[in-house]
Amino acid sequence: MHILLVEDDPAMHTTLQRALARRGMQVHWVGDGLQALAQWTAQPPDAVVLDLSLPGMDGLDVLAQARRQGLRTPVLVLTARGTVGDRVLGLNAGADDYLAKPFDLDELEARLRALLRRSAPAAADGGDSQVLQLGLMRYERDSGAIYHLGEPLEFTRRERALMHALLARPGQAVAKERLYDLVFPGAAEVQYEAIEVVVYRLRKKLAGTGVDLVTLRGLGYLLKVAAAPAA
Repeated sequence: MHILLVEDDPAMHTTLQRALARRGMQVHWVGDGLQALAQWTAQPPDAVVLDLSLPGMDGLDVLAQARRQGLRTPVLVLTARGTVGDRVLGLNAGADDYLAKPFDLDELEARLRALLRRSAPAAADGGDSQVLQLGLMRYERDSGAIYHLGEPLEFTRRERALMHALLARPGQAVAKERLYDLVFPGAAEVQYEAIEVVVYRLRKKLAGTGVDLVTLRGLGYLLKVAAAPAA
């Protein structure tokens, strides 16, 4: 079980990472809201444990944006905001479960495993909904893997973040500003035009896959199936 742990408290994240690892879970930790969204997009986990009070971007905003991008990963909100109103806000934003601090580690593990059990039938019933076929390219949403004719495509971390953001909305334009935030989270020193360099490199890697990375002036970028050559 691959868990994305989003928690900015160093002592809490260390405790949780060790405790979940002892229970056989692979834990990837981030402590910033922007980094969390980028990591979630680049490598979708089996489940997300999400704190709400985060630097960079509030946890509720992270959750809402992830759902708008089509990321359906089960999310357990873990926070000190324990009022009924806070729980309602979290659930309405797309959370699957809510556990208030302080909490018991055994209960956290049980809730995570219950989330995965509940999500598994939906994935099975959805069949190809977990797999996107675009041209000669195949995208597996559960693992985040991308294949061309059965062979995995290799991307850099930034290329993968860009690719996943575009695959979340195939055929629809994603604004350049939005892609910049996902590809360079929290990197204020990186020039805005740097996203064009990543687009250029990614476009070269997609050659021959039957998928075009298209620039729409004033709107952003999108992925679409390449037009068949004229007879």
